[in-house]
Amino acid sequence: MNKQLKARDIMTGGVQCVGAHQSLLDAAKMMRDLNVGGLPICGDDNKLKGMITDRDIVLQCVAEGINPAEVQAGSMSGELHWIDADADATEALEVMEQHRIKRLPVIDVKQGHSLIGMITEANLAKNLSDEQIAEFASRVYAGAG
Repeated sequence: MNKQLKARDIMTGGVQCVGAHQSLLDAAKMMRDLNVGGLPICGDDNKLKGMITDRDIVLQCVAEGINPAEVQAGSMSGELHWIDADADATEALEVMEQHRIKRLPVIDVKQGHSLIGMITEANLAKNLSDEQIAEFASRVYAGAG
């Protein structure tokens, strides 16, 4: 990965949030419509509150017999990791490897701490060397299942 690249250089912009007060059913429909496997959760202040994945909805809600229309997305936010838009892209890779995550929200700290994009595996694949891709996969997917 080019050391000069910043997180903002490799991210996908135009990220849509599911509201913390919206239901998991709403989140699932958004994921379907956007063809994504995860969404950031934003509060009433439009600030990032968490992340939710399709897997979260299935394992923590549907598989437990809970109606996804009755659960607010914000209740599932879990541990939150993000990166400053001006951080080195290699730092994004390190955060994703360390926490074994496949999606990393990008926050512009200088612009009111607003969510401006998302770094995904696809973004990394376009910007990583073959060696870095192999290392990322071995760290993030090791024992995953």
